Amino acid sequence: MRTVDPQQRESKRMALLDAAARCFAEAGFVATRTADICTAAGMSAGNLFHYFASKHEVLLALVAREGEQIQQAMAPLAAAEDPMAALLTFVDHTCELACDRHYAGLALEISALGHRDEAVAYLMKANDRYLREGLEALIEAAGKAGQLHTTLTVPEAANWLATLIDGMFARVAADADFHPNQQIDVLRGLVTHLLQGH
Repeated sequence: MRTVDPQQRESKRMALLDAAARCFAEAGFVATRTADICTAAGMSAGNLFHYFASKHEVLLALVAREGEQIQQAMAPLAAAEDPMAALLTFVDHTCELACDRHYAGLALEISALGHRDEAVAYLMKANDRYLREGLEALIEAAGKAGQLHTTLTVPEAANWLATLIDGMFARVAADADFHPNQQIDVLRGLVTHLLQGH
């Protein structure tokens, strides 16, 4: 019996997810075939089924991976000595992600699918909760540090910050001339004004 190397298996699984992300962003979930994903990953057709039961399972794995990435990005910021600076660092991070048109396109595709697919919607809600809880923790810490000057409650402020982030990704997908890396100072200013009034 051939021994399976768990690290190698996980590496191939991640390669398939990365390939699927590109395919879904460019052609859409429905139009993408499993053979397209295998080709984009540099694997022979049918290889995908050694790692995923279906194309839909690949989609769900991508949405779940996004949730893990949100938590990983937020975790080191929670213990920051300067919560407001940490929050602005996260804003910078989201701008960098939005610069990747494939990432932004995939986000829009997943959002559209979430309106019709209950399993996708369930994972999307979990991801949104991870984002808002992380933002709320930073905002609450900023309040305790005397860095806030706003009439918004912590959940309200977190919701508006999440709305700004979501809107940026939607704009990237809709407007080829919109470049988030050129808008970092503007977004930082909006966040600062929202939370500090200046």
